[in-house]
Amino acid sequence: MTGLALRPALAGDLDQVAEVHLAAREAAEPAMPRGVHTPDQVRAWVAGWDLTSYDVWLAEDGGEVVGYARSTPTWLDDLYVLPQAQGRGVGSALFDLVAAQRPDGFCLWVFESNQPARDFYRHRGCLELERTDGSGNEEHAPDIRVAWPGSDPLAFLRGLIDDTDLVLGDVLARRTALTRAVQAVKPSADRDPAREAEIVRRVAAVVPELGEERVARIVDVIIAESLDAASHDRS
Repeated sequence: MTGLALRPALAGDLDQVAEVHLAAREAAEPAMPRGVHTPDQVRAWVAGWDLTSYDVWLAEDGGEVVGYARSTPTWLDDLYVLPQAQGRGVGSALFDLVAAQRPDGFCLWVFESNQPARDFYRHRGCLELERTDGSGNEEHAPDIRVAWPGSDPLAFLRGLIDDTDLVLGDVLARRTALTRAVQAVKPSADRDPAREAEIVRRVAAVVPELGEERVARIVDVIIAESLDAASHDRS
Protein backbone atom coordinates (compact mmCIF):
# COMPACT_ATOMS: atom_id res chain seq x y z
CA MET A 1 0.00 0.00 0.00
CA THR A 2 1.93 2.97 -1.30
CA GLY A 3 -0.22 5.95 -0.34
CA LEU A 4 -1.14 5.07 3.26
CA ALA A 5 -1.50 8.08 5.54
CA LEU A 6 -2.77 8.40 9.10
CA ARG A 7 -4.58 11.43 10.46
CA PRO A 8 -7.03 12.36 13.24
CA ALA A 9 -10.71 12.08 12.34
CA LEU A 10 -12.89 15.16 12.03
CA ALA A 11 -16.64 15.27 12.56
CA GLY A 12 -17.14 15.31 8.80
CA ASP A 13 -15.30 11.99 8.47
CA LEU A 14 -17.65 9.99 10.69
CA ASP A 15 -19.96 8.94 7.85
CA GLN A 16 -16.98 7.22 6.17
CA VAL A 17 -15.95 5.68 9.49
CA ALA A 18 -19.40 4.15 9.84
CA GLU A 19 -19.14 2.55 6.40
CA VAL A 20 -15.73 1.05 7.27
CA HIS A 21 -17.20 -0.30 10.50
CA LEU A 22 -20.18 -1.88 8.75
CA ALA A 23 -18.16 -3.40 5.91
CA ALA A 24 -15.47 -4.82 8.22
CA ARG A 25 -18.00 -6.35 10.61
CA GLU A 26 -19.96 -7.96 7.80
CA ALA A 27 -16.82 -9.41 6.19
CA ALA A 28 -15.66 -10.83 9.54
CA GLU A 29 -18.71 -13.07 9.94
CA PRO A 30 -18.98 -15.79 11.17
CA ALA A 31 -15.71 -15.47 13.12
CA MET A 32 -17.12 -12.23 14.51
CA PRO A 33 -20.78 -12.46 15.60
CA ARG A 34 -23.32 -10.56 13.55
CA GLY A 35 -24.02 -7.10 14.92
CA VAL A 36 -27.35 -6.58 16.66
CA HIS A 37 -28.01 -3.10 15.22
CA THR A 38 -29.25 -2.10 11.79
CA PRO A 39 -26.87 -0.21 9.47
CA ASP A 40 -28.76 3.02 10.06
CA GLN A 41 -28.50 2.56 13.83
CA VAL A 42 -24.74 2.06 13.49
CA ARG A 43 -24.44 5.19 11.33
CA ALA A 44 -26.37 7.22 13.91
CA TRP A 45 -24.20 5.83 16.72
CA VAL A 46 -20.96 6.74 14.96
CA ALA A 47 -22.28 10.17 14.00
CA GLY A 48 -22.88 10.84 17.71
CA TRP A 49 -19.29 10.17 18.81
CA ASP A 50 -17.77 12.94 20.90
CA LEU A 51 -14.34 13.41 19.37
CA THR A 52 -13.18 15.17 22.53
CA SER A 53 -13.73 11.95 24.50
CA TYR A 54 -12.07 9.54 22.04
CA ASP A 55 -8.99 9.54 19.89
CA VAL A 56 -10.16 8.46 16.44
CA TRP A 57 -7.47 7.96 13.81
CA LEU A 58 -8.07 7.33 10.13
CA ALA A 59 -5.97 5.35 7.69
CA GLU A 60 -6.30 6.74 4.18
CA ASP A 61 -5.05 5.35 0.91
CA GLY A 62 -5.21 7.75 -1.99
CA GLY A 63 -7.62 9.93 -0.01
CA GLU A 64 -10.00 7.03 0.71
CA VAL A 65 -10.63 6.03 4.32
CA VAL A 66 -9.67 2.35 4.51
CA GLY A 67 -9.49 1.88 8.27
CA TYR A 68 -9.83 3.54 11.64
CA ALA A 69 -8.95 3.11 15.31
CA ARG A 70 -10.86 4.55 18.27
CA SER A 71 -9.31 4.64 21.72
CA THR A 72 -9.34 6.18 25.19
CA PRO A 73 -6.27 6.52 27.44
CA THR A 74 -6.72 2.93 28.68
CA TRP A 75 -8.82 1.10 26.06
CA LEU A 76 -8.69 0.37 22.36
CA ASP A 77 -12.40 0.37 21.55
CA ASP A 78 -12.30 -0.21 17.79
CA LEU A 79 -9.84 -1.15 15.08
CA TYR A 80 -11.48 -1.87 11.74
CA VAL A 81 -10.13 -2.10 8.20
CA LEU A 82 -12.06 -2.34 4.91
CA PRO A 83 -12.06 -5.95 3.63
CA GLN A 84 -10.29 -5.03 0.40
CA ALA A 85 -7.50 -3.28 2.36
CA GLN A 86 -6.85 -6.05 4.87
CA GLY A 87 -3.52 -7.85 4.83
CA ARG A 88 -1.72 -4.78 3.52
CA GLY A 89 -0.45 -3.22 6.73
CA VAL A 90 -3.36 -0.89 7.51
CA GLY A 91 -4.31 -2.55 10.79
CA SER A 92 -0.68 -2.77 11.86
CA ALA A 93 -0.13 0.92 11.17
CA LEU A 94 -3.19 1.89 13.21
CA PHE A 95 -2.24 -0.42 16.07
CA ASP A 96 1.33 0.87 16.15
CA LEU A 97 0.05 4.43 16.28
CA VAL A 98 -2.20 3.71 19.25
CA ALA A 99 0.62 1.81 20.99
CA ALA A 100 2.99 4.74 20.47
CA GLN A 101 0.44 7.07 22.04
CA ARG A 102 -0.28 4.68 24.93
CA PRO A 103 3.20 3.55 26.09
CA ASP A 104 1.81 2.57 29.50
CA GLY A 105 -0.42 -0.08 27.88
CA PHE A 106 -4.11 -0.54 27.17
CA CYS A 107 -6.82 -3.21 27.01
CA LEU A 108 -9.39 -4.26 24.43
CA TRP A 109 -12.08 -6.90 23.98
CA VAL A 110 -11.97 -9.58 21.27
CA PHE A 111 -14.63 -12.19 20.58
CA GLU A 112 -13.35 -15.64 21.48
CA SER A 113 -14.49 -16.96 18.09
CA ASN A 114 -12.57 -14.27 16.17
CA GLN A 115 -9.32 -16.18 15.71
CA PRO A 116 -7.93 -13.86 12.99
CA ALA A 117 -8.21 -10.88 15.37
CA ARG A 118 -6.75 -12.87 18.24
CA ASP A 119 -3.78 -13.84 16.07
CA PHE A 120 -3.34 -10.23 14.95
CA TYR A 121 -3.09 -8.95 18.51
CA ARG A 122 -0.97 -11.86 19.73
CA HIS A 123 1.58 -11.16 17.01
CA ARG A 124 1.83 -7.62 18.32
CA GLY A 125 2.73 -8.64 21.83
CA CYS A 126 -0.73 -8.61 23.34
CA LEU A 127 -1.73 -10.95 26.16
CA GLU A 128 -5.04 -12.74 26.50
CA LEU A 129 -6.51 -12.27 29.97
CA GLU A 130 -9.91 -13.32 31.29
CA ARG A 131 -12.67 -14.90 29.23
CA THR A 132 -16.37 -14.14 29.68
CA ASP A 133 -19.55 -15.99 28.75
CA GLY A 134 -20.69 -13.02 26.68
CA SER A 135 -23.52 -11.98 28.98
CA GLY A 136 -22.02 -8.52 29.25
CA ASN A 137 -21.89 -7.70 25.52
CA GLU A 138 -24.68 -6.95 23.07
CA GLU A 139 -24.05 -10.02 20.94
CA HIS A 140 -24.06 -12.35 24.00
CA ALA A 141 -21.00 -14.07 22.54
CA PRO A 142 -18.02 -15.18 24.66
CA ASP A 143 -15.17 -12.70 24.57
CA ILE A 144 -11.66 -12.21 25.91
CA ARG A 145 -10.02 -9.19 27.47
CA VAL A 146 -6.73 -8.62 25.67
CA ALA A 147 -3.95 -6.36 26.94
CA TRP A 148 -1.05 -4.66 25.26
CA PRO A 149 1.26 -4.31 28.29
CA GLY A 150 3.23 -1.31 27.07
CA SER A 151 6.85 -0.46 27.68
CA ASP A 152 6.81 -1.72 31.29
CA PRO A 153 4.70 -4.91 31.34
CA LEU A 154 5.32 -5.59 35.04
CA ALA A 155 4.03 -2.16 36.08
CA PHE A 156 1.06 -2.42 33.71
CA LEU A 157 -0.02 -5.87 34.91
CA ARG A 158 0.49 -4.96 38.55
CA GLY A 159 -1.75 -1.96 37.95
CA LEU A 160 -4.47 -4.26 36.64
CA ILE A 161 -3.98 -6.51 39.67
CA ASP A 162 -4.33 -3.51 41.99
CA ASP A 163 -7.60 -2.52 40.29
CA THR A 164 -8.87 -6.09 40.54
CA ASP A 165 -7.92 -6.38 44.20
CA LEU A 166 -10.13 -3.38 44.97
CA VAL A 167 -13.04 -5.14 43.27
CA LEU A 168 -12.21 -8.34 45.16
CA GLY A 169 -12.21 -6.43 48.43
CA ASP A 170 -15.65 -5.00 47.64
CA VAL A 171 -16.97 -8.48 46.80
CA LEU A 172 -15.55 -9.95 50.02
CA ALA A 173 -17.09 -7.14 52.07
CA ARG A 174 -20.52 -7.78 50.53
CA ARG A 175 -20.19 -11.56 50.92
CA THR A 176 -19.21 -11.22 54.58
CA ALA A 177 -22.09 -8.84 55.30
CA LEU A 178 -24.61 -11.12 53.61
CA THR A 179 -23.29 -14.19 55.40
CA ARG A 180 -23.72 -12.35 58.71
CA ALA A 181 -27.24 -11.17 57.83
CA VAL A 182 -28.50 -14.56 56.66
CA GLN A 183 -27.63 -16.25 59.95
CA ALA A 184 -30.58 -14.53 61.62
CA VAL A 185 -33.12 -15.98 59.19
CA LYS A 186 -31.69 -19.45 58.47
CA PRO A 187 -33.66 -22.36 59.94
CA SER A 188 -30.37 -23.95 61.05
CA ALA A 189 -26.90 -22.73 61.90
CA ASP A 190 -25.41 -25.69 60.05
CA ARG A 191 -23.74 -25.21 56.68
CA ASP A 192 -25.67 -26.46 53.65
CA PRO A 193 -23.40 -28.71 51.52
CA ALA A 194 -25.91 -28.92 48.64
CA ARG A 195 -26.22 -25.15 48.42
CA GLU A 196 -22.46 -24.66 48.65
CA ALA A 197 -21.93 -27.21 45.86
CA GLU A 198 -24.34 -25.21 43.69
CA ILE A 199 -22.42 -22.01 44.49
CA VAL A 200 -19.22 -23.75 43.40
CA ARG A 201 -20.78 -24.83 40.11
CA ARG A 202 -22.02 -21.31 39.36
CA VAL A 203 -18.70 -19.66 40.19
CA ALA A 204 -16.68 -22.29 38.31
CA ALA A 205 -18.77 -21.61 35.21
CA VAL A 206 -17.54 -18.00 35.32
CA VAL A 207 -13.88 -18.98 35.85
CA PRO A 208 -13.50 -22.29 34.01
CA GLU A 209 -9.71 -22.01 34.09
CA LEU A 210 -9.80 -22.70 37.84
CA GLY A 211 -12.14 -25.69 37.68
CA GLU A 212 -14.61 -26.80 40.34
CA GLU A 213 -12.03 -28.35 42.67
CA ARG A 214 -10.04 -25.14 43.09
CA VAL A 215 -13.19 -23.03 43.26
CA ALA A 216 -14.56 -25.33 45.95
CA ARG A 217 -11.50 -24.69 48.12
CA ILE A 218 -11.81 -20.92 47.63
CA VAL A 219 -15.55 -20.89 48.37
CA ASP A 220 -15.03 -23.02 51.47
CA VAL A 221 -12.50 -20.55 52.86
CA ILE A 222 -14.70 -17.54 52.07
CA ILE A 223 -17.73 -19.08 53.76
CA ALA A 224 -15.76 -20.37 56.75
CA GLU A 225 -14.05 -17.04 57.35
CA SER A 226 -17.27 -15.09 56.82
CA LEU A 227 -19.04 -17.31 59.37
CA ASP A 228 -16.17 -16.86 61.79
CA ALA A 229 -16.36 -13.08 61.38
CA ALA A 230 -20.14 -13.20 61.91
CA SER A 231 -19.75 -15.25 65.09
CA HIS A 232 -17.26 -12.73 66.48
CA ASP A 233 -19.68 -9.91 65.69
CA ARG A 234 -22.36 -11.65 67.77
CA SER A 235 -20.07 -12.28 70.72
